[in-house]
Amino acid sequence: MTVQLSVLVRNAALDAIESTTGTAAILRLRTGAQPANCAAADSGTIVAAMTLPSDWMNAAAAGTKSKLGTWQDLSADNAGTVAHWRLYDSPGTTCHGQGSVTISGGGGDLTLDNNVVTAGQQIDITSWVFTSGNA
Repeated sequence: MTVQLSVLVRNAALDAIESTTGTAAILRLRTGAQPANCAAADSGTIVAAMTLPSDWMNAAAAGTKSKLGTWQDLSADNAGTVAHWRLYDSPGTTCHGQGSVTISGGGGDLTLDNNVVTAGQQIDITSWVFTSGNA
């Protein structure tokens, strides 16, 4: 039997991502394959790290939740090809989410304007959407 949840329950679960992670969440863009899960050690090199806006996601609607406002790093920390992201609480110690990165049309969980980065380059995140399962 397959579990199905109402849109209201799915939206509430998605909204908990932002409230649990906090108002000064840190997003790190990294090279290489993403770890097996959020509890696993970081992998790859940090290409960019940014503190997200205090209200960094739109309210969930229709079982999806998307980024709110401008997410950018004005100066990348290192050169590299961004392949995955990890989302941390404000101290930067607890990973609360991770996923793939691609450029527009690539199908990743997070979309960048350019995933091949040089040190010092500005990075703009163009799209980030969570979709709840169990519809």
